[in-house]
Amino acid sequence: MLLSFIAYLQHTKRASSHTLIAYQKDLEQFEEFCQTAFQTQLEAAQHPEVRAWVIDLVESELTPRSINRKIATLRSFYKFLLREGVIQKDPTYKIQALKTPKRLPEFISEQNVEEVLSEIQYKEDFDGQRDKMVMEFLYLTGVRLSELLALQWKDVDLNSDLIRVLGKRQKERIIPITKTLKQNIISYQKTFEKTFHNLDHRDYFIVTITREQAYPMKIYRIVKHYLDLFAQTSKRSPHILRHTFATHLLNKGADLNAVKDLLGHSNLAATQVYTHNSMEKLKAVFDQAHPKA
Repeated sequence: MLLSFIAYLQHTKRASSHTLIAYQKDLEQFEEFCQTAFQTQLEAAQHPEVRAWVIDLVESELTPRSINRKIATLRSFYKFLLREGVIQKDPTYKIQALKTPKRLPEFISEQNVEEVLSEIQYKEDFDGQRDKMVMEFLYLTGVRLSELLALQWKDVDLNSDLIRVLGKRQKERIIPITKTLKQNIISYQKTFEKTFHNLDHRDYFIVTITREQAYPMKIYRIVKHYLDLFAQTSKRSPHILRHTFATHLLNKGADLNAVKDLLGHSNLAATQVYTHNSMEKLKAVFDQAHPKA
């Protein structure tokens, strides 16, 4: 049933490839534990087996966040088995998630972002202009890495100043682009056409020098290289530019629901984490400005 569950996630839930790999790995790990410790098959596992596995994960000093993700995997799997009539009782029913410390998303200061986007002398060749576009696009749109990689030129509407992004679970959303970003896209487009002699609307927006779709590690290397020059932060991933996009919008007074829609979050809870950063800034302003602070 494991493979049936993965197929269900892929075709019905439209889960990403990363999610599919993570779920399958978690279930295979639990299956091995059940067979070794209890001589039990995955579908026949009961509450004691699940509880014993969680204890084993805790004793192996895995982080609470990682353990909770594995528990969530089991919950999804056994709910699937219940719906399919394979089992009569969910063995994860009484399993509680571990407490995790609140972790605020890191972001880059406005000054650092300005330095990265304005003061770096990007090369005039295709690689340089593509790198510049990667940095600007991630920060000025807040898209996920996977969304940037999947973006094609047909999704960029310069007439309406909009881009169409295919997010999680194949959910499409519209993101407006600024005048500055539009001008830079036009400039990048000219470099693209000059390098490859033409531009097909089915071309990927971000490509390698061989005109192939860019891959995740390529974007990671680009972002890390340029953030190393200025950014005062411990993290150097593409996702930190998404965090920065959201935090800066909220710092400037953007509506929380609008930021939620721009990020493609399914509910406000995922977006509200950024308000903590904004609140810290608000407290600092209060302490500095209020006569009785």
